[in-house]
Amino acid sequence: MNNRTLKDLLYEQVARVGKALASPKRLEMLEMLAQGEKAVESVAAEVGIDVKLASAHLKALKEARLVQSRREGKRMVYRLSGKDVAHLGVTLRQVAEEHLLELRLALQQMMAEPDRLASVGRKELLAQAKRGEVLVLDVRPQEEFDTAHLPYARSMPLPELAQRLAELPRDVEIVAYCRGPFCLMSDEAVKLLQARGYRARKTFDGVSEWQAAGLPVQGA
Repeated sequence: MNNRTLKDLLYEQVARVGKALASPKRLEMLEMLAQGEKAVESVAAEVGIDVKLASAHLKALKEARLVQSRREGKRMVYRLSGKDVAHLGVTLRQVAEEHLLELRLALQQMMAEPDRLASVGRKELLAQAKRGEVLVLDVRPQEEFDTAHLPYARSMPLPELAQRLAELPRDVEIVAYCRGPFCLMSDEAVKLLQARGYRARKTFDGVSEWQAAGLPVQGA
C-alpha cells in the first residue's frame, strides 16, 4: 500500500464519523443519549419521528461506532459508545457557534430575556449551590437525573413542576437546567417559576457541557 492510498484510507475512516453527524436528527439523538441510555421508541418520540426512521438514524450512528445497542425483551436500547462522544457533540456545537452567524443569532433570540439567564460562571454556580445560596433544579426526566446530574442539584421533572412548587424554597434563587443549550425544558420551567413569584433563572449548561469543562457530576 503506497502512501497516497494509506492517507486516503485514514481520512476515509475519520470521515465515517463526519458523515454520521451530518444530520440534525442524529445530533439531537446524541444529545439525548448523552443523558443516558434510551429505547428506540423513546428516542423517536423525543425527536418527533417514527420508530422506523429513528432506527435507521441510530443504525447509521452505530455503524460509525458512536453508539452501542442491546436488546431488552422486544426493545432495542441505545447508549453512547463513550463519554468522548458526548464531548464531541459539545465541541461541534461550540465550533458551530463560533463560526456560524446564523447559529449565534438563533442563540441570541433564546437569550433575548436576560433576566431568565444565570449570570454566574460554572465554578461560581457550583460554589453557590454548595453554600446553599442557589438551588440548582434539574427538570429532565428522573431517569436522566439518576444517570448523572450537576452537583447539589434537585430533581423535579418539568411535567411535575407545577404540582410540586410547594417543595421549593422561596428564599433562594433557583437555577434550572436540562440537556444543554438547545434544550427548552429549562425555559418553560423558568417561565412557570417566575409567574408563580419565584426568583428563577436558567443555565445553558447540561451534564455534557459540565463534563467537557472538566467539572464533576454526580450519579451512576
